Amino acid sequence: MCFFKLLLSGYNYIFMKDRRILKFFIDLVLWTVTLPAAYILRFEGQWLPYLPDISLLIIFSLPVIAGIIHFVGFNRQSWHNISIRDLISLSKGIGLFAVIFILGSLVSGDAVLIPLSVPLISAILTAIFLGGARVMARLQIEYSAKRIVKKSKQPAKKVLIIGAGAAGNLLVREMFRHPGVRMKPVGFLDDNAGKQKEIYMGVPVVGMLNDLPEVVKEKDVDLVLIAMPTAPGRVIRDVVELAKSVEIDFQIMPGLYELMSGKFSISQLREVDVQDLLRRDHVELDFESISQYLYNKVVMVTGAGGSIGSEIVRQITRCDPKKILLLGRGENSIFKIETECRQLFQHIEFASLITDVKDIESLENNFAKYRPDVVFHAAAHKHVSLMENNPEQAIINNVGGTRNMVNLALKYSVKRFVNISSDKSVNPTSVMGASKRVAEYIVEWASCKAKEGQEFVSVRFGNVLGSRGSVVPLFKQQIEKGGPITITHPDMTRYFMTIPEASQLVIQAGGLGGNGSVYVLDMGEPVKIVDLANDLIKLSGLIPGEDIEIEYSGIRPGEKMYEELLTDEESTTATHHAKIFSAKTSGLPENGFDNMLEELFKRSHDNDGSAIREQLKSIIPTYEYETEKMKS
Repeated sequence: MCFFKLLLSGYNYIFMKDRRILKFFIDLVLWTVTLPAAYILRFEGQWLPYLPDISLLIIFSLPVIAGIIHFVGFNRQSWHNISIRDLISLSKGIGLFAVIFILGSLVSGDAVLIPLSVPLISAILTAIFLGGARVMARLQIEYSAKRIVKKSKQPAKKVLIIGAGAAGNLLVREMFRHPGVRMKPVGFLDDNAGKQKEIYMGVPVVGMLNDLPEVVKEKDVDLVLIAMPTAPGRVIRDVVELAKSVEIDFQIMPGLYELMSGKFSISQLREVDVQDLLRRDHVELDFESISQYLYNKVVMVTGAGGSIGSEIVRQITRCDPKKILLLGRGENSIFKIETECRQLFQHIEFASLITDVKDIESLENNFAKYRPDVVFHAAAHKHVSLMENNPEQAIINNVGGTRNMVNLALKYSVKRFVNISSDKSVNPTSVMGASKRVAEYIVEWASCKAKEGQEFVSVRFGNVLGSRGSVVPLFKQQIEKGGPITITHPDMTRYFMTIPEASQLVIQAGGLGGNGSVYVLDMGEPVKIVDLANDLIKLSGLIPGEDIEIEYSGIRPGEKMYEELLTDEESTTATHHAKIFSAKTSGLPENGFDNMLEELFKRSHDNDGSAIREQLKSIIPTYEYETEKMKS
């Protein structure tokens, strides 16, 4: 008795430790059972005379069946989340065995009696048995969850879903699979006329988006869920206004750029944010060109702990690089992105390099050790007002760090170097913008020194929503404190895009090549900062001018009223990607650029702000700074 208890506990341990073993044996048993069952059906119950043939068939078939289950990966399928693709994979494996079975019946001759109908009957039974086991497992989980929910006294929320497309159906499926979230879909709203009165997964389409107020009242809806990850911001804005008009709670699925980073779950539903209201039309990326220069490559990202750098890291993981080098000087931010990546992307190797781009010796050690194929240079000081007060740091870091990186990229034969620039580099009025313009010059200079097969490019874009130190997090903090929101000027405008969109387009631009090119991202229409503030106040459920005041503090040194993406002398040419343009740049000094840089670094090390600005003016004729404006 003790022996059997020990054996049973051993089996329980193995199966609980790794459910794949249990699923493997269930599939093996069910599949094997179909062999005698096929004979029984074929000979209408008179199968005993064929018992020796059946026994031999089972003996020869077992290793084949086991091999198919293992190599096709049947036992790695999640039965609780079975999908159409899993069933297709199942059919392929069963079909493979049926072909082997039929060939065996043809070559076996008189050794084993295998009628040609038996493999076909066996394949049909196998599909029913194995598919049925998976469906039953899923139903059992859902039934158990529903029983738990029924015992609860808390009623389920009636949910109206905006969007009856793939995202809306995914949302409904998640609700049915997880009844514990206590959400009951009562209908879809969709502006597609062809979907009206259609039923998806048992949930009807009950109207168009403008019908939201009437449907909310008619269906006694508790919550509106927006499931349109590719819809532009103007559509989201209309839905939000309609929901507010009937005072109904609303949430949204992440945008498509966010969903690309991983699978969706109901826990990802969130409050509508200002980035949803400013969302642009989604543009498909050309992953073929991206994968060509990133697949199985060693990729270095500087500033990997920052907003843009960390998102570049997340996005390039989709192209299966050989190794990603996370380079940055902030140990906490690098530790954070490394921990996240090791959990989510276990098939990729990561190396964290706590190094400052100003430290040429440490940089060279890393280049010599890891030999990167591709470099994304995102490390830079970016705050206009801070760099205006610390001009020497802007030069030493943004200009000196870029020069260190391109020199090492040239020396160690980096195939692709992508420099992250800024719209503030165009006709700069700040030290930060001027430093980024000089950094563009350095990359262009490096492109002239590049060997065959090396390409150096810069990518220029505007502000990103939600990045560290940007205006949106600052406004949110001011709203939480009860205001006021401070804005420099009522007419101040800026270009905005989301962090994922900017990062993906940077990676796409890197795939375009074009040695020496400066690529400009399509930033859409500029947005008034005061409009952005009003949107944030409204999304917080407050009234601008009543609950939260807006105060104007005046334009700070180095700031522009509006940003530009091109200089007066520049123009753009289209690339094969709709959201990326190539700037026809001019301005790199033809003679003496090296000497100009050395003089700029000398003045920076002397910590002479006026001299730094004068030297920047000599390098960038369009640069205007405060003292010059005052003279004029």
